[in-house]
Amino acid sequence: MTENKFHNIFTALKQILKIYEKNLVVKADTLEKYILYTPTLPNGKLVYKNDTLYFGGVEIKKNYISYHLFAVYMFPELLENISPELKKRMQGKSCFNFKKNDEKLFSELEALTESCYNRYKSEKYL
Repeated sequence: MTENKFHNIFTALKQILKIYEKNLVVKADTLEKYILYTPTLPNGKLVYKNDTLYFGGVEIKKNYISYHLFAVYMFPELLENISPELKKRMQGKSCFNFKKNDEKLFSELEALTESCYNRYKSEKYL
């Protein structure tokens, strides 16, 4: 496989998620995809694929990198304070797309990811 032009962006975004992998389940970890799920869910809570819940992921697509955070779909109020610049990167309700490195937006995405993780903890998904 040849070096993908998005590899550096993928690596930077993967590092944001990787911080949380010790308390989550890695469902995919390849050169083009990194996906995290919760280990289990308490009884009576929303169930998604094999009794676990999608947390987030990053994936190299043909023309961009996608960064998903499922918590912003479940709890849209987490998006209330994001910048207009990050909002412009949204595709759908829980995906952010990038074509180039943007330290400012990646830093903001890092804070949003932490908020998502903390929300999962407060909801007892972790």
